[in-house]
Amino acid sequence: METIDLPDPATGEVQIRQTVVGLNYQDCYFRSGFYPAPLPGGVGTEAAGTVEKVGEGVTDFKVGDRVVYAGGASGSYADLRNMPAARVVAIPDGMAEEDAAAILMKGMTAEYLITRCYPIKKDELVLFYAASGGVGLIAGQWGKHIGARMIGVASGAEKCRKAKENGYEFVIDRSREDVLARVKEISGGAGLPVVFDSIGKATFDTTVESLAPRGMFVSFGTTTGAPPPVEASLLQHKGSLYFTRPTLATYCATRELILMSSKKLFDLFLAGKIKSNIGKRYAMSDAVQAHEDLEAGRTVGASLLIP
Repeated sequence: METIDLPDPATGEVQIRQTVVGLNYQDCYFRSGFYPAPLPGGVGTEAAGTVEKVGEGVTDFKVGDRVVYAGGASGSYADLRNMPAARVVAIPDGMAEEDAAAILMKGMTAEYLITRCYPIKKDELVLFYAASGGVGLIAGQWGKHIGARMIGVASGAEKCRKAKENGYEFVIDRSREDVLARVKEISGGAGLPVVFDSIGKATFDTTVESLAPRGMFVSFGTTTGAPPPVEASLLQHKGSLYFTRPTLATYCATRELILMSSKKLFDLFLAGKIKSNIGKRYAMSDAVQAHEDLEAGRTVGASLLIP
């Protein structure tokens, strides 16, 4: 941790006094170099707080506004930060800053995955890996709200219980159950129309075998390493499958998309359809421990850093 002098916000920027920082698995990717980033540089892409200064040309915000952001350049592990106003959204009345920082990135990820990348439908069987994680818990609640029959994969009794409490009709404990066998049992041998897989290398083969003909493999994370290169012939022989590797950066590439996605998320939160499920809070000085816990699978739900 270093103390630096932060300049005034540039044109189009706001300066935010950050009260809470969201912890996301991609922070580990940037820290480790798995995702390349310019150095020297910071870590983190999500935080909430209060606008302290407004740069020239900014009309959407004023000093004192409560705001949150997710995405953009790394560097949210700080108590004060300048951010492009185009990436910042207002926190609605009735939502705490902790809740906003806990759900924005994870919730917008769930939104684009299950409503735009592959729009899940009522009564459709949908499998989601890491069901007890931050994205997984929101996806389970959102999917249940849509009316889909959500299947969650988690590890251990506590995480499976948490997934069950958050929208998953079926929960597979990968620490003691055969995931593929359970999928075949739940689907009556037909396979699934879609699998949302954030695990990567370790689950690639199981995900392929879990899909019904013309099913969609949505690979949105690689916590166990990148999956092998996908051969077109594999998709052909396994039943005309589809494979996609989507990112939040693409699906929320413009301010209009950020506002649309965050509004859908916040509306569901304020209506009581989605909970933030904050698990652990760490002091900013304990960020190393937070990363170790996240990478070791010791967290459930959303984790926060407090500057």
